[in-house]
Amino acid sequence: MSRACVIGSGPNGLAAAIVLARAGMRVEVFEAEAEPGGAVRTLPLTLPGFLHDFGSAVYPFAAGSPFFATLPLANHGLEWVHGEAPLAHPLDDGSAVVLERDLEDAERALGADGKLWRGLMKPAADDWMEFAEDTLGPAWRIPHHPLRMARFGLTAIQSAQGFAKSHFVSPRTRAIFAGLAGHSFLSLDQPLSATIGWMFGITIHAVGWPIPRGGARAITQALIGHLKTLGGTVHTSSRIDAAQLRELESSSELVLFDTTPRQLVAIAGERLASKYKSELERFQRAPGVFKVDYALSQPVPWRAADCRRAITVHLGGSFEEIAAAESAVANGREAEQPFVLVAQPTLFDPSRAPEGKHVLWAYCHVPNGSTFDMTERIEAQIERFAPGFRDCVLARHVSAPAALEAMDANLVGGDISGGAMTMRQMFFRPTSSGYATGSPRLYLCSASTPPGGGVHGMCGYHAARLALRRIKN
Repeated sequence: MSRACVIGSGPNGLAAAIVLARAGMRVEVFEAEAEPGGAVRTLPLTLPGFLHDFGSAVYPFAAGSPFFATLPLANHGLEWVHGEAPLAHPLDDGSAVVLERDLEDAERALGADGKLWRGLMKPAADDWMEFAEDTLGPAWRIPHHPLRMARFGLTAIQSAQGFAKSHFVSPRTRAIFAGLAGHSFLSLDQPLSATIGWMFGITIHAVGWPIPRGGARAITQALIGHLKTLGGTVHTSSRIDAAQLRELESSSELVLFDTTPRQLVAIAGERLASKYKSELERFQRAPGVFKVDYALSQPVPWRAADCRRAITVHLGGSFEEIAAAESAVANGREAEQPFVLVAQPTLFDPSRAPEGKHVLWAYCHVPNGSTFDMTERIEAQIERFAPGFRDCVLARHVSAPAALEAMDANLVGGDISGGAMTMRQMFFRPTSSGYATGSPRLYLCSASTPPGGGVHGMCGYHAARLALRRIKN
């Protein structure tokens, strides 16, 4: 039985390992940290009994992953928990815009824009798995539905600003679309920012925005549990350097890297052509995040009661305010009033905190590597829509970009998306070679490859399939 090794145990590394193990290879995964999962971990960051998701927290793309859907992850303890509504977006008038999972309910909630919203979302939401296979595939491939993808591309390539202005008449709809587009880490006047907004909007109606019961680590544990049934093993506290890579490569047919381009160069630089290394070194990072985890004495006292129906809450007010915040970050400045993404999992999964208590997960975007403390600005935005929030705080754990990178080397400068989603890096991610490195045994399978960030495992899936095809030829 031939051997394959995967460096890094994030969802893409584990997805790659499962694909290789299913092909009959003896697979070993090497993880630098003591706990596997990369940014998909759950840790006791504040007080005893409070469990916090270290990185990602809400998982539309995991729940809707075409690859994960083929795996018996429920047999390994993975259970999805949904809120009453996927997303709430409070406004200064004391109300909130709520996106309902059901498209008919969403149409009614969005008023004058409801019919258009339904028309935009319904075709892809109704045929989600094929749509996801097309949009979450390699950059260069023939899609299942070329005409549909062409229509999607022509519309979604716009900026969020242009898209919102040309499509929506209500400031409320524009505001909630701004929050969806804000997940792109792009200034909302940049091309492709509408793509991310549209994709996140579709997932709301296709699969919802669920959380795993017990925390993010349930996803990692389920993937590892399935890998073990295939004979794979995971080694933690096993950081791989250049010397150890030589040993692995001498006894392995394949080595896949669930790492950033920078780490690939550091570990495998002597195996890589100088031109390829130069291209990797030019790979553009995305902005970083500044994150605060809270232990709370009670639920967040939202002024808009509808915010208590959703696990995810976007804080930023109007489209114009969110656009200004994201523009500041794109231009290298910390926003005075940041766009804040909030998750309140214990409203629907009380297992993560002592009885009657709660956890809150909140972050905002900052320039990559920022050292500015955004805690006060994040809390000011929460207080804006939930007066009295600070009185509920029992403890907080602050994670600046450097702290995030120290806990997961893939989060370079706080970049949680594996590199900027620019026009160039949408098609050449991290280079025109995609997953291939030029070395016949080495492949890159992280979020720095197509289709990019998001806990869906599709980068690892496609990288491993390419590697298997090439060794068979």
